[in-house]
Amino acid sequence: MAVYVQAMRKKLSIFALVCCLMGIATGEARDAIHKGDVAVVPLRGEVAPSLLAFLRRAVKMAESNEASAIIFEMNTYGGRLDIAADIVNALNQTKIPTYTFINTNAGSAGAIIAIATEHIFMAPVSAIGAAAPILPTGEDLPATAKEKTISYWSALIRGSASKNAHNPDVAEAFMNKDKEVKIGDRVVHPKGAVLTLNSQEATERINGKPLLAEGVVDSIADLTKKAGLTGNVAAIEPTGFEQIAFWITALAPLLLLGGILGAYLEFKIPGATWPGVISAICFALFFLGHYLAGLAGWEVVALFVLGMVLVLIEILFFAHTTIVFGVVGVFLMLASLLWTMVDHYPGQNFFPTGKMLAVPLLNMFIAIVGSFIVIALLARYLPRTSIYRRFALIDSNPPGPSLAGTPRQFATALALTPGTHGTAVTVLRPSGKARFADHVVDVVTEGEFIAPQTPVKVIQTDGMRVVVKSAAPL
Repeated sequence: MAVYVQAMRKKLSIFALVCCLMGIATGEARDAIHKGDVAVVPLRGEVAPSLLAFLRRAVKMAESNEASAIIFEMNTYGGRLDIAADIVNALNQTKIPTYTFINTNAGSAGAIIAIATEHIFMAPVSAIGAAAPILPTGEDLPATAKEKTISYWSALIRGSASKNAHNPDVAEAFMNKDKEVKIGDRVVHPKGAVLTLNSQEATERINGKPLLAEGVVDSIADLTKKAGLTGNVAAIEPTGFEQIAFWITALAPLLLLGGILGAYLEFKIPGATWPGVISAICFALFFLGHYLAGLAGWEVVALFVLGMVLVLIEILFFAHTTIVFGVVGVFLMLASLLWTMVDHYPGQNFFPTGKMLAVPLLNMFIAIVGSFIVIALLARYLPRTSIYRRFALIDSNPPGPSLAGTPRQFATALALTPGTHGTAVTVLRPSGKARFADHVVDVVTEGEFIAPQTPVKVIQTDGMRVVVKSAAPL
């Protein structure tokens, strides 16, 4: 019983470590958004992966808390087009009104993002446009690559503009210098250069409709007044941890691999604590990264913990009698890990589409296959290592002669039968070693933990598997 209590305390301490790690990091991300609020989201600096993680979380938070509108306060010269595409996809998923307040700059990728919102307002001195694709070095793309890139992005930005009731020709001209913008008989922008608009040009009304922006405003408060937004203004700010959220999600297969292998070694090496700590840290980082990236909430963590509890119940109480708890627990854990990686937005169908599952399934496949390979190698070579012998034999054995040179026998060689008595040599949790006469045999219990030097009795043999229980007097 003492060994059992010690093991349970160890599992609870590792679980507490997971909660502590996630609680510290998520503490910064508790923005107060209530039903009917106007959520203000800053979009500043380079359009980079960390910005995507923040905006995705902000959009989902505003949707889940039933905000009345989202205002993106923009000041960016642009950045990566692939990240801009992901942000555009996130904005086009929203079911609540979206506004962009261009507070100075909406250059390059910023212009593409602004087009993905339903309403655009600009500061008195501000500009939007110049979204032509270039290399990271600032040089122009090669001719063929440039033609393909502009063709693809022109189609994307036109579709985004049409969805949000903006002029698709104006949006395309931001990127394609060969695009002429003509409204009625008036040529607003001739071919030959990519389009850039200042606030006065963007708000010019042609045939009763503004060219792009709905008005010039001095501040967020001025925008809410002119747009007729009456809700309380609440800001959502990025957290420091979101700067690394992208890298955590990118390393998802490795974190899953580390978590699975750590859990395997925790149960394989008696007396060792570091594998469980490593497993806890890997799973905590996995869930934390996806939470901060706006991909998962606390419900997936609860599902994972429930699965883990069911697996522990199977191991501790029902080993070799039923597999129901273990199977259900493993299924819940795998489902939570997979669901964590799915980019699901409020209002979408509960079951994800094939496209939404593609990357999560690939990550899961890599992690599981990698785990099987590494576990197979560990099962073959780990028992021969000094680390395993130190923990499995020295730390678990009582003082006395070493068993390192004692030959291990199987039940068939000894003809062990139910009722045969012996002594536990190592801690049985539930597997370990026991001595019968002059032979050391690999044995397993029905789930109970048995301390070293405890009398045991064989209750079942099945080939090379010997099942024992404590024979100590009560």
